[in-house]
Amino acid sequence: MNDTVRTAIVTGAARGIGAAIALRLASDGFNVAVLDLDEKACSDTVDSIHQARGSAIAVGVDVADEHSVSIGIERIASEFGTPTVLVNNAGITRDNLLFKMTVEDWDSVLGVHLRGSFLMARGVQKYMVHAGWGRIVNLSSISALGYRGQANYSAAKAGVHGFTKTLAIELGKFGVTVNAISPGFIETDMTAATAERLGIPFERFKSDAASQIPVNRVGQPEDIAHMASFFAGEQAGFVSGQVVYVSGGPFA
Repeated sequence: MNDTVRTAIVTGAARGIGAAIALRLASDGFNVAVLDLDEKACSDTVDSIHQARGSAIAVGVDVADEHSVSIGIERIASEFGTPTVLVNNAGITRDNLLFKMTVEDWDSVLGVHLRGSFLMARGVQKYMVHAGWGRIVNLSSISALGYRGQANYSAAKAGVHGFTKTLAIELGKFGVTVNAISPGFIETDMTAATAERLGIPFERFKSDAASQIPVNRVGQPEDIAHMASFFAGEQAGFVSGQVVYVSGGPFA
């Protein structure tokens, strides 16, 4: 086990925003544990980090499952280094209007986003407290403010806000900061899937979104990775309990 370099865990890091954050933290000098439901799906992210001379391992974890989380975190701590940075990025969507939404759709989204963030944070906090230093970064969304067809997703992300602020209060005295990033429209597989569900070509979907954003473009995963890098660094030691909207405009 090598604790001379800090170890970061990024969930949902096989692709999209999570992959971009994992690559950025690796370039910042962290060992990065790349987590996703399917360990094999993490290979592209891990390979990219290795090609850039960074250090990474792939770990398959179901963040909504207590046993899976416990085993995954213990493996990371023993094989790769004490985890003192956690980025809770794993997420899914099961969009539908309220009268069509099933209990399964509700539970699965709340399970990954909110229960998953809780289980991961609870699992790593003991390592951070023992080290006297830690960073937890939770991924929320502007959908926390309300979005048609996303009662489950919006509720989960709004919950992340309260979760973030409460952990900041509880863990601050141990040198652990907790913050959240609320992305706006980011060009990912998830937004492409939304366009497909709506029957809209993705390029048109993006251009329509960009026309409503003050900076006149949609976001890229790297935009979120930049903010995660800041929150994970030494320079953010006096920033805690904050929700930052990385959305191209003042949508909060």
